[in-house]
Amino acid sequence: MPRSKAWSEAIRGLRDESGSAALEFLVAGLVLLVPLAYLVVALSAVQEGSLGVEAAARHAAHAVARTGADQQAAEALPRVIDAVAAEYGLDGDALEVSLSCVPAGECPRAGASVIVTVGATVPLPLVPPVLGLDRLTSVPVEAASVQKVSRFWSAP
Repeated sequence: MPRSKAWSEAIRGLRDESGSAALEFLVAGLVLLVPLAYLVVALSAVQEGSLGVEAAARHAAHAVARTGADQQAAEALPRVIDAVAAEYGLDGDALEVSLSCVPAGECPRAGASVIVTVGATVPLPLVPPVLGLDRLTSVPVEAASVQKVSRFWSAP
């Protein structure tokens, strides 16, 4: 049975497209996969930074609330911050740390609440430090922690 001319042209048109599916798959895969992989890496870096500053704030507030005197609190705070920063791969010198007490006054004192706030900037991975791009693409993270000092606490 002879084929019609339209049928033959349709088959010929399909033959012209042969072999391009693999190329299209590779290009589409790269176009979608590379940004998705970078997104996962960037979000994990920001998450690591946010977990680090949260842990630093929590442990620092706990350490200050448990110390025996103002001088001991002032000595304990940088040690705790540096230890936690090293654990999470943060630069301890680049962290912004603030300490306050409620009600205002001597810190720490019996019945007061110690508030420690820790902030940092997390640079996105694979961003070169050219033309200040590393500063423009940094993500600021901040955490605060409140620890109640025992009302039976007394300085030695």
